[in-house]
Amino acid sequence: VLRAGGKQPPALPSRRSVGKMPVAIWSGSGAADPPSPPPAVLQTGLGHGTAPLPGYFGRSSELAFVVEPSDDIAVQEQPLILYCQVEGIQPITITWRKNGVMIVDSENAFMLANGSLYVSRFQRLRGDGSSDEGEYDCMAQNHYGLLVSRKAKIQAATMSDFHIHPQNAVVEEGGVARFQCQIHGLPEPVILWHKNSMPVNTDNERYTLLPKGVLQITGLRAEDSGIFHCVATNIANVKFSREARLTVSGSHSTGYKDPMILVGPENLTLTVHQTAVLECIATGNPRPIVSWSRLDGRPIGVEGIQVLGTGNLMISDLTVQHSGIYVCAANKPGTRVRRTAQGSLVVQAPAEFVQHPQSISRPVGTTAIFTCVAQGEPPPQITWLRNGQILETSDHIKLKNNNSTLSIYGINQADEAIYQCLAENSAGSTQASARLTVLWADGLPSPPQSVRAETVSATTIQVSWEKPLQNTKEIIGYVLHIRKAADPVEMEYQEAVSKSTFQQLVTDLEPSTSYSFYIKAYTSRGASKASEVTVVSTLGEVPAMPSLFIKVINSTTVQATWEPSIKLGQHEGFKLYYRKVHLSQYTGPVLLASNITAYNITHLDASVVYEVKLLAYNQHGDGNSTVRFVSLRETVERTVLNPPCDCMKDEQNNKTSTTGIIIGIHIGVTCIIFCILFLMFGYRGRLLMCKNVQEQLSTPQIPRSQRSATGLVLNGATRRDRDDRDLNGKQLDMNELERLFPASPSQEQQEKGITVSPAAWEHTWLCIGELSLSLSLHCPLLSLPSRLTACQPPMMKPRSPHSLWMNSASLRSSQTPSHKTPMPAVLLLQLPTTALPMKDKTAKTQSLL
Repeated sequence: VLRAGGKQPPALPSRRSVGKMPVAIWSGSGAADPPSPPPAVLQTGLGHGTAPLPGYFGRSSELAFVVEPSDDIAVQEQPLILYCQVEGIQPITITWRKNGVMIVDSENAFMLANGSLYVSRFQRLRGDGSSDEGEYDCMAQNHYGLLVSRKAKIQAATMSDFHIHPQNAVVEEGGVARFQCQIHGLPEPVILWHKNSMPVNTDNERYTLLPKGVLQITGLRAEDSGIFHCVATNIANVKFSREARLTVSGSHSTGYKDPMILVGPENLTLTVHQTAVLECIATGNPRPIVSWSRLDGRPIGVEGIQVLGTGNLMISDLTVQHSGIYVCAANKPGTRVRRTAQGSLVVQAPAEFVQHPQSISRPVGTTAIFTCVAQGEPPPQITWLRNGQILETSDHIKLKNNNSTLSIYGINQADEAIYQCLAENSAGSTQASARLTVLWADGLPSPPQSVRAETVSATTIQVSWEKPLQNTKEIIGYVLHIRKAADPVEMEYQEAVSKSTFQQLVTDLEPSTSYSFYIKAYTSRGASKASEVTVVSTLGEVPAMPSLFIKVINSTTVQATWEPSIKLGQHEGFKLYYRKVHLSQYTGPVLLASNITAYNITHLDASVVYEVKLLAYNQHGDGNSTVRFVSLRETVERTVLNPPCDCMKDEQNNKTSTTGIIIGIHIGVTCIIFCILFLMFGYRGRLLMCKNVQEQLSTPQIPRSQRSATGLVLNGATRRDRDDRDLNGKQLDMNELERLFPASPSQEQQEKGITVSPAAWEHTWLCIGELSLSLSLHCPLLSLPSRLTACQPPMMKPRSPHSLWMNSASLRSSQTPSHKTPMPAVLLLQLPTTALPMKDKTAKTQSLL
């Protein structure tokens, strides 16, 4: 930016303010004459005050930009230069545009010899309503093509009036004072503070100057009182704010005060490499501790991070990773009492290329692909240009991957051009270019002639052609290009054919589908141009078999469901038939539309099996049918076995289920208690009985003939003797046994006429129990083998096939003891779970033992 007749301003005083550096102002020789570039610049062929693009040196191409115009801020009534430097094959023509309109040389704006644009007197608003502000770009063209530079945004330097002025403040000694003034301008004004008409001494650590016109004074003292105002400066103007008085009153208060944040961080949107300052002022007694963190929990880091004053956070050289929400916390020392405030920081990055498009050369008829990958924040939009004009897509020009990939199919000589990729976002724009060269050799064959296609079947087409009219001697073969007429060009595929063949049968096609065909003749030097395109459709065919599923609804209804065929033509639909399997006649057809996929068949007979048939049809006829068989008999049987529930009854039962559970628990606990008592008293009685058995075994056995018919023997002791010893015992006589075990003659005895009365029983029969049972007699028995008789009572039937009866009277010694001292022994009886034949007592006894 030039200022006519001006001088470079003196350096700004050293201060602790943070923000954009002052804009450099160049000295010029006058408004009428454009400046002359320094000799060093002329040697490189570059414009004045510019630098070459990255990768410029050592690069050579047909046409490329070395220097492009950049965004700038111009001073009213001052000259402006926009630079544009191009290299390539001469002759090269350079032109300029503003807002897309060509700039014609005039007294106010014209192009210099090096291609730069010179504006003699920049004006934000002219008398005719026009303005020099806008977006400028330069275009370079030679016989290889045309290039367009990036767009440079040019704005006029301005400065508004202050819309926030500092305010009077009265603060107690030891407190914090804050003044702020705010003004808008281009470029961003630099704001300095004056106290009592003198610049503020920024060497004082208690004074902190922040961007956006903020002055903080901590640890106030009496000498800090005074009159403050701010001065805003940029290349457009210098302005002064109103004055404000600071009064420091009294002594420092010693009373407790909760921490409080006076000013928290603002939301900021900046560009990479700039500096961000997040303000945070906190007060309290004792003085709170200010800390910073990110809301997402990520560390803030240490590189480029600095704390200004008592808690302001400064981040230098911003990157995209610095974006986030920052939290300022004021903590009371030694406690968890805290106050927080937060602000967001958005860092934008101009668009830049990760992958540039590369110039390529391709033969006629092949495919050319350009790739252009850009990054930025926000993500940039990519636009393609062809010789400076926006590229329109077509059947053979496609854009994919968010416009990052440009594909040109079947290229010809008209596609030869310079293609540009423009990447642009709110932070900036950039461009890259590449050239497509179409290779064409002399003497190539002319296109094949008379291409015809004839439909053979629903899946086959025969294509025929005639050889080219010119240059046929070097032909090595033909390539047939095949594509569905409705598909994009990239879906095309090819089939190779020998040079002596002029027809090809194309198979595996889809019915009722249109296909396009064209032929190319190939030589060792390249391919001919494409022949004329012919389009033909395959024949239609009947639909495929639909998938059929049968679901039983109830005893008289089934539901047929199916999936529609994808090969149905127009006016398609379905036909449904059903019949009883023993009948030859179908019920139907039931005609159903193509959008119907289910149908209920009702009023069926549950006692027979049904056959259900479904087929799809179209204008070409009926397709193959799908058959299913279904029986409703199982549904009827399930209905009988599982009648419908009485919901009202079940609901009433559910209401009483909880009560029943509680009662059952009480009954179970009671039974457990009684069982424990029964076992305790039973064990005590068994000890007494074992003692009696020992005494009885020591006496001679009573002959069987002398035993009383009613004198029942239990474990070697008579019931009468036991009753004498146990006066509280209950007399168990023959009538009670008969009542407990009612006798019923067996079938065999009844046939033989044998009748046995209950009085004829000689022993007591005890049911050991069902299933497996272990019987242990833990009492002293004779050391001699005892006889254990187990047999089925002749007058009684077992309660179940797994019941065994044991004669308690036979559990005694079969011999006279050989010594008087009985030996302890344990008899373990394991009863089998299956009933065994009991015709022979001896055999049964042995088996049981």
